[in-house]
Amino acid sequence: MTERDEERTDALFHALADRTRRDILRRVLAGEHSVSGLAANYDMSFAAVQKHVAVLAKAGLLVKRRSGREQLASGDVTAVRSVASMLTELEQIWRGRIARIDELIAADPTAGRNEEE
Repeated sequence: MTERDEERTDALFHALADRTRRDILRRVLAGEHSVSGLAANYDMSFAAVQKHVAVLAKAGLLVKRRSGREQLASGDVTAVRSVASMLTELEQIWRGRIARIDELIAADPTAGRNEEE
């Protein structure tokens, strides 16, 4: 992985680390929303919601566009799929390590015997 890829991965997981941002992402994946409309769903300032939207946009998880005076946000399904792909890759590594441990245990003739025997 290149340094740029690593930075993008860091930005994706940083964006997803916050529950408000995950909720915003769920909403914009379901359909386009104005940032002011999103802000109405949270007990925080409009500026705070704007910052959350900016973090998601920087990570590439959502796209913003202007329509008159409103800023509209929509989710980027391709970016979400890339996160899912990364997690699948990590899961495969983990499953491979577990399988290797199982093989080592099965090959050990002393495995399962009580040490006090």
